[in-house]
Amino acid sequence: MIVGRRETWTARVLLVLLMAVTLMPFISLFVTALHPSGSYPSGLEWPRDPQWGNFVKAFQAAQMIELIKSSALIVLGVVPISLLLGTLAGFAIGHLRMAGRNLVFLVFVLGLTLPFEGIITPLYYQVRDMGLLNTRWAIILPLIGLFMPFSVFWLRAHFVNVPDALSESARMDGANVWQLFWRIHVPLAMPALSSLAILLLLWTWNQFLLAIVLVDDPLKRTMSGALGAFQGQWGTDMPLLCAGSLLILTPTLVIFLIFQRRFVTALLQGSLKG
Repeated sequence: MIVGRRETWTARVLLVLLMAVTLMPFISLFVTALHPSGSYPSGLEWPRDPQWGNFVKAFQAAQMIELIKSSALIVLGVVPISLLLGTLAGFAIGHLRMAGRNLVFLVFVLGLTLPFEGIITPLYYQVRDMGLLNTRWAIILPLIGLFMPFSVFWLRAHFVNVPDALSESARMDGANVWQLFWRIHVPLAMPALSSLAILLLLWTWNQFLLAIVLVDDPLKRTMSGALGAFQGQWGTDMPLLCAGSLLILTPTLVIFLIFQRRFVTALLQGSLKG
């Protein structure tokens, strides 16, 4: 019993320390954002006269409404297609046991090791030759391809654990492959699909590198990509820059808080099933 209490208090202390380390940068940004515009605050000093108007000024300067619309359009272009292609490929590799599935799966696994930074230069010239530079398609199409390895890996892990007897029973009732896929396996895969959708949404919303390299217009980038242009415009005004950074980070935090319970539930269901 004494050992249990010690472990409990140790875990609580470590959790508090971890929370403090995680929250400290956000607290620093928030405190700095409340200082007068053009000042250079030091440390975590709370201002005598908090300038809450900095958030309004940053919201207007960054054209936040347009950035949210742009990010939403990019997410709508990336996430549904990635889910569809990943589900089809994961079902074929994991459950249909197609010929050469191990080799195909190995290719997708190798794709997980491909860093964005390593392909950004050839990707730039390819997008330029396609005439897609400075358009949202310059972000959408590469992200679909770059997310495919993880999507297939994630969904294959689900489909490979589905009992073959379930599919055999459906075939005996006259179901073809498409009916087997859409009416039986896709509903069973909803926990895996929902958790993958949340991950892809967050990754797409926070995409920075492709946005700043392939798109010149900040209003056609993701919100994180637009931060580069905002920093270039207000880089000498630390309070306003911090206020803009917090506003750009807020949608991601809201999305996570809304879907965190569903995401954790999906992960637990997948682990228990495996």
